[in-house]
Amino acid sequence: MLTLAEGNTASYCHRRELLRLGGGRAVAGLTLPSHLCPQTARADERAPGRGARSCILVYLLGGPPHQDMFDLKPLAPAEIRGPFDPIATTVPGLQICELLPKLAALAGKYALIRSVTQRNSNHTPMIYYTLTGRHTAQPDQDNDTRPPQRSDFPHVVSVLARFKPAPAALPSFIAIPELAVRSSTSGMYQRARTALRGGGAGFLGPRWEPLCVNGEPGAPDAIPALALPPDVSAERFQRRAALLALLDRGRANAGSGHTLTEVREQAVLLTGAANRGGLAPFSLESEPDHVRERYGRHRFGRAMLLARRLAEAGVPMVTIHFNEMTVCDGWDTHSQNFAALKTELLPMLDQSLSALLADLDERGLLDETLVVCLGEFGRTPKINANAGRDHWGECSSALLAGGGIRGGQVLGMSDRHAAWPVSDPVEPSDIQATLYHCLGLDPRQPIYDELQRPFPISEGKVLRCLL
Repeated sequence: MLTLAEGNTASYCHRRELLRLGGGRAVAGLTLPSHLCPQTARADERAPGRGARSCILVYLLGGPPHQDMFDLKPLAPAEIRGPFDPIATTVPGLQICELLPKLAALAGKYALIRSVTQRNSNHTPMIYYTLTGRHTAQPDQDNDTRPPQRSDFPHVVSVLARFKPAPAALPSFIAIPELAVRSSTSGMYQRARTALRGGGAGFLGPRWEPLCVNGEPGAPDAIPALALPPDVSAERFQRRAALLALLDRGRANAGSGHTLTEVREQAVLLTGAANRGGLAPFSLESEPDHVRERYGRHRFGRAMLLARRLAEAGVPMVTIHFNEMTVCDGWDTHSQNFAALKTELLPMLDQSLSALLADLDERGLLDETLVVCLGEFGRTPKINANAGRDHWGECSSALLAGGGIRGGQVLGMSDRHAAWPVSDPVEPSDIQATLYHCLGLDPRQPIYDELQRPFPISEGKVLRCLL
């Protein structure tokens, strides 16, 4: 059924249905709203949705099961549909999982894409693709945990950071925590030796690498990179910085030397501010108890609250990598999928993501803060013998809100088993192109690798019907 959006009514961009009802841009004598036009149209400088100041990317590392979250199939056979029921949202005709009641109440604030697709179901190449917009040289190799390379394409947020300046003494890109393989024993993220490709600046250089909040979000020691050695006082650190600056003046600032100097200067500013108590956005101490309870006292809730504080302070780009669970390995739910979703994953996502959207809206920040939530792929339609779902790249869902995105919409539709898109297939690179557009960048704008070869920042197409 075709639904034309009025107010908070869901809009389904089904091109075949439009053609059946009359084709072209007119149905029954009506001119179609812009969001029902083909999403493949190029956006020009006058197009809507270019007013975002910040972006918060919530990355569900492991592959979230779309058919148990945002695209339930209650009429499918039992071995496909799972035990959860859909519930109505505040948008007529739109239903999501019963374990997401808070997000159901905010459906008018976000848009869903139910037709994200790619022909690969391996973790590391799809993490690389969904975060950089480019395919690796070995797309069929899973569990490739080689460290990031300087020749890598940059993370989408590193590109945005390159063109979106941050206020003085604040970085442009903050990751909570770094994109890394999780320790199977401690449940905490390991350091750079297990960082994943696609999570850094690649050939853009060290200046655009993320500042990683690897400790407990909001804690004084959450950012190891800013901690001074025990025997170095703030005054001694400042003297060292002054000496380095004096030595730098005596040599030519060429090539990477200039970049490293800028990185060091920013580190000096940040570390100095930290020791003067000037990094208030990184602390949660001033947040009242009811706000902390609203987001959740768990690590993910604290990360989301910290992201709101950073965006409010003017940090352009924040990513949250949600992957520390006890039932399953994050969102990689090969076994106990439903137990993990019911006891941990969905309640946390519902509480913290809804709190972020509502809090940003109440503070008047949602229109200028783009929030994107997705993973590297979806999960298999058929439930396996371990009550889990396996990797499935052919179909998944994504959520976008704020920053020029018009809420109360659904783009695309999957088949009756949530296995394949049957309308408006969307590549992850199209989501990235839309993200760039909302932040004021032309997706065709070039960036240059270490050999000075030009590449467009995105090879995708702007999803005009979401704006």
